[in-house]
Amino acid sequence: MLNIPSRYQEIKKRYKGLHEALENLGKAARDAGPLDSKTSHLIQLAAAAAIKSEGAVHSHTRRALEAGATHDEICHAIILLTSTIGFPSTSAALSWAEDVLKNQPKD
Repeated sequence: MLNIPSRYQEIKKRYKGLHEALENLGKAARDAGPLDSKTSHLIQLAAAAAIKSEGAVHSHTRRALEAGATHDEICHAIILLTSTIGFPSTSAALSWAEDVLKNQPKD
């Protein structure tokens, strides 16, 4: 099991209905099409990187790992953004993903 941040756990506990609705929305979106879970989380990881959300990059890195993504796939999903979001944003996103990856066994 991957380490879930305490802040996330606090919000989940305090706002149970909201958290449940968000989880259901995410599941409904993933179930709406043919993409597998790993691909879906890699896409969400890329979106998190594009909006420069460190917390979401951490979260989707964890979720991508849980869905079977390798360290290399996660880093590649971020590297692919270089020409779209720029090198500084890509570099930051890679460092955020590494916050999670450094605590996980290499593939």
